[in-house]
Amino acid sequence: MTILFFEDFQVGNRFESEKLTLTEEAVIAFGQQFDPQYFHTDKIQAKDSFFNGLAASGWHTSALTMRLVVSSPIGKIANGVIGLGVDELRWFMPTYPGDTLRVVIEVLETKASQSKQGWGVVKMRWQTYNQRDEIAASLVTPLWVKRRTE
Repeated sequence: MTILFFEDFQVGNRFESEKLTLTEEAVIAFGQQFDPQYFHTDKIQAKDSFFNGLAASGWHTSALTMRLVVSSPIGKIANGVIGLGVDELRWFMPTYPGDTLRVVIEVLETKASQSKQGWGVVKMRWQTYNQRDEIAASLVTPLWVKRRTE
């Protein structure tokens, strides 16, 4: 297992996650707990919705994105995946039960911290793709990353 530090990231680096298939049970369970709208919780009523069927909450897609990022090489950052916020979050299309998601992570910017020696910020774009290689969601986030001590 390779531990990643600030110095290991260069602009343009790309990483890819494993794949994860969304189940109907997971969509309903997440919807019931966190976004209890009928098109996330009731497959019969959802047929008459904007989505024409049961769809995952955008927040569910975002949570799955995080899960996939943590299980990717990015999850091996020395101090963990510590976000400093979200600069941009977009849902381009719904995700549905049966969709298989994967995340492609790209390094956009690196900057050593001036105020906290031993740390830096790595800005990344996480794009969540479905099985048809369509972008379902995109997130830009700066991460707090430990520098290598020498």
